[in-house]
Amino acid sequence: MDHLGTTRATQRLATAADTAQIAALMRASVLDLFPRFYSEQQSASAAVHLTVPDMDLIADGTYYVHEADGEVVACGGWSKREKLYTGSGDKDGDARLLDPLTEPARVRAMFVRADWTRRGLARAVLDACRRAAVGQGFREFVLMATLPGVPLYHAYGFEDVEDTQIPLPDGVILEGLTMRLALSA
Repeated sequence: MDHLGTTRATQRLATAADTAQIAALMRASVLDLFPRFYSEQQSASAAVHLTVPDMDLIADGTYYVHEADGEVVACGGWSKREKLYTGSGDKDGDARLLDPLTEPARVRAMFVRADWTRRGLARAVLDACRRAAVGQGFREFVLMATLPGVPLYHAYGFEDVEDTQIPLPDGVILEGLTMRLALSA
């Protein structure tokens, strides 16, 4: 509990045992936030295609959860692999390890449960990602932001690279933004 008597969330690395809770959190977050930015069809498609936990992130030890009272209330991570976002379908080369000296690490799959937003959890995940990526020699982050995440990433210091279209496997297109952040030790 914090000084106000509310439950605090603790951050830790995700494990395979968290997969079901992570998926449920991702879906709930999309269904809550996406309708403010996207059409009903886009939100429904995203709830299917963007809410599948990437087991490579968990296996690589680059995915974090915030847990409160035994429930996952926030999640997110980074990747040292080629894949930029979940929902793109599997492509040749997705699992390729990036060269930290010449390629940027990826920020991936950031979600916070609606009743836990605005408490610094996403920022704490980004801080952990930054420390870990710098520790492995990466000099830059890139990410593919959906519209609900853009304000967070701007506040954290990410810069816009370009507006982009995010194609989902069912043919639905989401507007998004490619962003970057220079990392320092």
